[in-house]
Amino acid sequence: MTMEMKDSGSVVLTAYHPHSPARIPGMEQGFVQDVPPSHSPGSRKSFSRCRRINRMLSNESVPPAFSRSNSQASMDSTSMEDFWCEVESIKESREDGSEEAMLLEFKPADEGELEAEWLQDVGLSTLISGAEEEDGQALLSTLTRTQAAAVQKRYNTYTQTLRKKNKHTVRDVRDIFGTSDSSPTFETVPVSPVSSNGIQLPGQKPVWKSVSSKSCLDCGTDKGSPSITEELSYDVSFSESITVLPKTQEWPKNQRFKKEDSALPKFIVRKSRFGLTEVGDLSPEDMKKIRYLSLIELTAFYDALGVELKRNRVERVRGRENGLFGVPLTVLLENDQKKFPGIKVPLIFQKLLLKLEETGLETEGILRVPGSASRVKNLHQELEAKFYEDTFDWDQVRNNDAAGLLKMFIRELPSPLFTVEYLPAFITLVEKISKIKLQLQALHLLIMLMPEANRDTAKAFLQFLKKVVANEGKNKMNLWNVSMIVAPNLFIYKGKRANQQEMQAAATTAHIVRLLIRYQDILWTVPSFLISQVRKMNEAAMNNSKRQLMFDKGVRKLLRRKTMERERPERPEGAVTFPPYLQSDIPEGVIRVYAPLHSKVSMAIQLNSQTKAKDILARFHCENSHGSSQNVRGQIQSLHEIGGNIGQHCLDPDAFMLDVYRANPQAEWVIKPKAS
Repeated sequence: MTMEMKDSGSVVLTAYHPHSPARIPGMEQGFVQDVPPSHSPGSRKSFSRCRRINRMLSNESVPPAFSRSNSQASMDSTSMEDFWCEVESIKESREDGSEEAMLLEFKPADEGELEAEWLQDVGLSTLISGAEEEDGQALLSTLTRTQAAAVQKRYNTYTQTLRKKNKHTVRDVRDIFGTSDSSPTFETVPVSPVSSNGIQLPGQKPVWKSVSSKSCLDCGTDKGSPSITEELSYDVSFSESITVLPKTQEWPKNQRFKKEDSALPKFIVRKSRFGLTEVGDLSPEDMKKIRYLSLIELTAFYDALGVELKRNRVERVRGRENGLFGVPLTVLLENDQKKFPGIKVPLIFQKLLLKLEETGLETEGILRVPGSASRVKNLHQELEAKFYEDTFDWDQVRNNDAAGLLKMFIRELPSPLFTVEYLPAFITLVEKISKIKLQLQALHLLIMLMPEANRDTAKAFLQFLKKVVANEGKNKMNLWNVSMIVAPNLFIYKGKRANQQEMQAAATTAHIVRLLIRYQDILWTVPSFLISQVRKMNEAAMNNSKRQLMFDKGVRKLLRRKTMERERPERPEGAVTFPPYLQSDIPEGVIRVYAPLHSKVSMAIQLNSQTKAKDILARFHCENSHGSSQNVRGQIQSLHEIGGNIGQHCLDPDAFMLDVYRANPQAEWVIKPKAS
């Protein structure tokens, strides 16, 4: 059945529940005794409402108000009560005024506007403005067949709409890309597999190295053996790997979400000879390009599956400009970075996580058992007044109250943690895509799309949730329980025209959270085919710049005088400058590694097929074990690839250096601490 709950904050919660007898987890034996006496009356009120909700939801005489997709499929009889009790708790906190109303206003999309915004968001505003921008041309030159088709489809829709509206000549795609075919297409790169994190080398076959069972990328279940084990590959774009789907295919309507952890497949990611790359291993400039490519790839991925990629259009986000709660993440970080440069997660969020990790991981019912509403409200006000003065007493905060503050912080963000623009895409990936592997690939691209502040904060939050699940034996919170509680805090938001699809899909959002927690180590790894495309983008941009420079006679004369010198790329930000005697030509297969923080700052190293990044680090550590300062010896050093066809890249210790060198022979190699 469908029911609606309305409050003064313009929130419409539309709930769907399978027809099954209701049983409230909070009423199980021993649960009520765990609730502190000081807030048991409020909790009893909440549980009473939960009983009423579930009696209504379990009424078998009322048919569903909408057709059931696989995401609303039948569940176990006790699978959804935690979700709706959490929804009721959120509603009560808004009614008593402990949370401020932050309204997200949406604007309707005019015909063609969505396509224009999409082209701008993927870095192809040149197709709209008509300017000959090198970055746009470089991006287009790297696209695969499916990616180019996705771009062309949006551009054609945009131009057709513009012609209808303005009735004047608009550039044809064939004029832009020089195609004479009646069915215009973009020039695309080959779709054959490319080397991970590098460029396809002639005649080279990929060599795989299995990730050990202790590696973070061996993502399966913690208990028992899952029924399915699958291997993930990052070498070929996800959209190119999809088999052709029948046009009349229908998703199974009787698919269930099983709440047992063993129901999730175990995914294994194998390292290629280039190793694996985490989000923080690339420069901000290259991550911006990753974001462009991820949106194009996500669109192509959905197109290949026959699924519409929906996005919300936010007209205005009203939030506070100072304080802690209800403040945009970027504003919080700007304020925090004045005191702690380089910080990536807001201090208040870090402190709440630390409090719970130190004292709350073993608390029974943590996250599920509500704290005292009055205490949480008072602590909220006290934090706003005392946090930045370092006078707030954290010892007074009880674990359940800290959990309540943590969830309140997430709910009060002016824009949802997983961004309001792509919340419909999160819902769609489960409702329209039945295979978990494909769901994970779509989720992976959505994580790559997130703004840096959101992505870093979400990563810290998911790492905490993983620790909560790891302590299930004591806190009685398994993966499904945690997902049920967290989902409404992440995916139900306030707005005058809030899309009810997100609010209806309770089971869907819980399943998304479960995937985020279980496979988080995979999701924060940058797919290597995207890195390969970034390398090609950078190479194309450099080649365009070189061709432009050749028109300058003065530059040509200068180049003639330098013909005997080794060509060096423009030094990117973060590169290290060394004396001329250290910059002389070196033989093929030999790299000069710089370690400016060590006593021995430079070393020429002959590479062979088995030399790894960690071998070079070990050699420097041995050579400098007595000469370097104690501070340097105590730091974790990493080998970085800088310049050439990459901005800056912190290498995996298991990366085979000869392969990386051949992929980027113009790079410099620097040992320094990894960015936190």
